[in-house]
Amino acid sequence: MSLLSVKNLSKAYRSYGSEWQRIGRWFGLPCKAREEHWVLRNVSFEIHAGEAVGIVGQNGAGKSTLLKMITGTLQPTEGSVRSRGRIAAILELGMGFNPELSGRENALHSAGLMGFSREQVLKVMPEIEDFAEIGDYFDEPVRTYSSGMQSRVAFAITTTFRPDILIVDEALAVGDIYFQHKCMQRIRAFQEQGMVLLLVSHDPGAVKSLCNRALLIDSGTLIKDDRPDSVIDYYNAAIAKLEQDHAIRQVESLGGEKVTRSGNGKAAILDVSLHDARGQDVRAVTVGEPLAIRCRIAYAEAIGDGTLGIVIRDRLGNDIYGTNTYHTGTALPGEAGTFEVSFEFVANLGYGSYSISVASHTHDNHVQDCHDWWDRALVFQVVPGNEPRFVGSSHLSMVTSTRSLPPSPASVE
Repeated sequence: MSLLSVKNLSKAYRSYGSEWQRIGRWFGLPCKAREEHWVLRNVSFEIHAGEAVGIVGQNGAGKSTLLKMITGTLQPTEGSVRSRGRIAAILELGMGFNPELSGRENALHSAGLMGFSREQVLKVMPEIEDFAEIGDYFDEPVRTYSSGMQSRVAFAITTTFRPDILIVDEALAVGDIYFQHKCMQRIRAFQEQGMVLLLVSHDPGAVKSLCNRALLIDSGTLIKDDRPDSVIDYYNAAIAKLEQDHAIRQVESLGGEKVTRSGNGKAAILDVSLHDARGQDVRAVTVGEPLAIRCRIAYAEAIGDGTLGIVIRDRLGNDIYGTNTYHTGTALPGEAGTFEVSFEFVANLGYGSYSISVASHTHDNHVQDCHDWWDRALVFQVVPGNEPRFVGSSHLSMVTSTRSLPPSPASVE
């Protein structure tokens, strides 16, 4: 049985020469728009009871626009959405919350907007409060909440009454790991009861784990509807290395990355760059690619036992690998001046984003005499290459083989 049917769904944003032309268009008059931008075009699919569907795609692909039209908060320009049963959605963190009201008061208000009576909400209020687990803050104004606390209350309110269709748009990404697990457990329980799940996430693990189907949206068009692993593999391949490189450089050029610098000023790290085997400065690399981290450093004075160190961290801040010239036995010039240090390695890393921090100091660590510490001096992305698919934070270049074995005595008998 189909619980959700989307037919040729399209959305365009138009600008007119005057507001009278816009009003005329509402009444069916042939008023032509001055500009027209389609954010979604001819999207069609059906979802049946018990299905869990992940929606993936790059930022700006049209995913959130699609969900807003499914929930009815945005009207389509063309096409239709037909649904059966109650839809519950967490599209934007705290959407619909009054910041001056407490979590309890917002629960009454939000659940009321979903069609439940005050008596029904009061009956389940202890369950909402217990699931959110924010203690006395439940009776404090929402403006005093952290983003994680808002996420807890929003999810608790939305899912206390089991919906027929649950839509989640990355809202759980801000929650702590414990609460994410708690939410996933409730979602799985609802799925077993026939609930439809629509999940927008940039986490391939979540899509593969929770969903039995995935849709890939690109530039407002549905380009693939298949098994989650197949769609995500296609999606990863579609994200070109050059596009990743451009995106990271754009953030750098806009000064969007806040970094931490500290030190006593005896030396200054002038710049940090990442180079491929051809010597080109890159920000996106493939698994197993030879790379070199090059650091230009200036000594303001003669420094004995000078050391330059690096550490590579994943997106969660975990140290993946760190070393320095003291441990590698590389002598640095001790006199004042400018010079370059190169760290060469092979990118045997898992898919994802990484940062490089650099420090100039003396001896084997930066604790005693740190000249310049540059946190997140550079960010880079590791994308799939020609290697067989794998999971994890490291690529071990695994080789597999098989051979025939003689029958065991038991099998002969």
